[in-house]
Amino acid sequence: MVLTDTHTHLYYETDESKRAALMQRCFDAGVSRLFLPNVDSASMPLMDDLLKAYPDNCYAMIGLHPCSVKENWEHELLLMQPVIHKHQVYAIGEIGIDLYWDKTFLDEQIQAFRLQIKWAKQLRLPIVIHCRDAFNEVYEVLQQEKNELLRGIFHCFTGSLEQAQEITDLGFYLGIGGVVTYKNGGLDKVIPEIDLKHIVLETDSPYLTPVPYRGKPNESSYLTYIAQRVAELKNTTIADVAHITTENSVKVFGV
Repeated sequence: MVLTDTHTHLYYETDESKRAALMQRCFDAGVSRLFLPNVDSASMPLMDDLLKAYPDNCYAMIGLHPCSVKENWEHELLLMQPVIHKHQVYAIGEIGIDLYWDKTFLDEQIQAFRLQIKWAKQLRLPIVIHCRDAFNEVYEVLQQEKNELLRGIFHCFTGSLEQAQEITDLGFYLGIGGVVTYKNGGLDKVIPEIDLKHIVLETDSPYLTPVPYRGKPNESSYLTYIAQRVAELKNTTIADVAHITTENSVKVFGV
């Protein structure tokens, strides 16, 4: 059984022995494919270290997280753009709009989102979208940018069935993480109605830890709890969920 974590910030662990233990727990759990979303210029060298240590298991994305969009957002993107052309990159992400913490830079977030979508189209790459308290704003941009080159993953999906259908109608996959294990997360009403062909799995580690470890730092090995809950909601086996969602990840990332 091969499980794919399509969204993990495991590179934040910089202690080599602790990182090695994290990775070994991944392998023991069958999680052998890890896709690493970039956040800003400061996270790039951290990600690069993990890629060099585990080149057969880790895959890079490059993008400016919406919470990192400040006055200097254009400079941040200038620092990232050369990296995209020098290294093997499998997606532009994570990018999008976040209005949960601060609405000050909404216009800048939209500009950065659009520019990075342009990069993705030029490079024939998928995008990985971060959306928090901003579904309408994100969806409006996607509708305006929609064409045959626009594709990717709607990371950390926690919305309604109607929103899920709008996203999958655009050709995007739903990134399902730890929230699916939460009693009041709401995804227990959505997942049964969505075909597995539209779903990929993720942890967003070290955030959004699934039950039974909620409240503690998340890690990619915990993807098994997410897969198990999806299997329960779909009335199938964890092996079936692992196979289909990994195949979906291959389709979106090309590897």
